[in-house]
Amino acid sequence: MHTPGASCQWPGVGGLEFAPSSLVCLLGSWEARLLNRPFSVDSNCPDAVPSSAETGGTNYLAPGGLSDSQLLLEPGDRSHWCVVAYWEEKTRVGRLYCVQEPSLDIFYDLPQGNGFCLGQLNSDNKSQLVQKVRSKIGCGIQLTREVDGVWVYNRSSYPIFIKSATLDNPDSRTLLVHKVFPGFSIKAFDYEKAYSLQRPNDHEFMQQPWTGFTVQISFVKGWGQCYTRQFISSCPCWLEVIFNSR
Repeated sequence: MHTPGASCQWPGVGGLEFAPSSLVCLLGSWEARLLNRPFSVDSNCPDAVPSSAETGGTNYLAPGGLSDSQLLLEPGDRSHWCVVAYWEEKTRVGRLYCVQEPSLDIFYDLPQGNGFCLGQLNSDNKSQLVQKVRSKIGCGIQLTREVDGVWVYNRSSYPIFIKSATLDNPDSRTLLVHKVFPGFSIKAFDYEKAYSLQRPNDHEFMQQPWTGFTVQISFVKGWGQCYTRQFISSCPCWLEVIFNSR
């Protein structure tokens, strides 16, 4: 896919031209590249319970009496580098998905696909819009952890929308929602930037340690300043990705 007048060359990709994958309603930087990664291995989390929220927020049962934060923040625990929750509007569907392999495919319909299949989850949502968007997820996305951060590759036939604290100016009061077109990728999470956003002496910040370590991804429908939906919980089908410390 190519947008006239908006192409660039990515260093080290043999002169391959492509258009920026992240279009922001307000002025902001974008960072994109094409990825071609192999399928990942299936891996599931321990038992978890569904929950609902107005603007997102996953709660789940931690093994051994550990709290949610302890499970994700434990310095010596490298069993998973992130967990993924799938939501339909305000309700989380299915269990959390722990990610241990370097990459994970998240899809609804992918022949011989290996990863997190949303089509296998039991959903009671009868909304026509939810069902319509669900049917458009198709090959979905691929999460890939690399040295410089975590990349999201849009493998579907429709745009996806991403909000992440590490995509925007650290001084920005409102995080922008980035639109990623089919066939393009974006570095959705940057570990170094995330750590730099932490304020260890700020008590209020410490009470909400996952603000900078969570990425929200909506399929097909956008939200925020430039859209009729102000909150991601109004989007039909979306993901919440919570990152562990590396």
